[in-house]
Amino acid sequence: STRSAKNTNGSPNSANSPLKRRSDNIRTRICAAVLGKRYDLSVAFVSPRKMRRFNHLYCGKDRATDILSFPLSTKSGEILFCMSEVTREAKRFKRAPANFLFFLLIHGLCHLKGYAHGSTMESAEAKLRKKFGV
Repeated sequence: STRSAKNTNGSPNSANSPLKRRSDNIRTRICAAVLGKRYDLSVAFVSPRKMRRFNHLYCGKDRATDILSFPLSTKSGEILFCMSEVTREAKRFKRAPANFLFFLLIHGLCHLKGYAHGSTMESAEAKLRKKFGV
């Protein structure tokens, strides 16, 4: 099961908007496809300052990044997003921010599944992007 996303820096979507409900449905389906329906996933949106701190602490990189994934156990994990970085990177990859967010979600879920960067992970991601139209 996926827990609702936390937002620590504001969001343009109200909790009951059609866009929010549609996004939650797609997120739930993607998560279930990658990790199974019983996986306990927490998703949080953090400020660039917090993301930089986490990236430095856990990855040794002193800069903000768009996504970080943290496996907590074989059945649970957490994904952090920094929307200012997501928006910046979306432009670089010529994707709409919402589309790029799902692109990154798939990437983060694959890490939680145990994939490391490489051709096997890229192949799994490509199949999921095709399946969900990302």
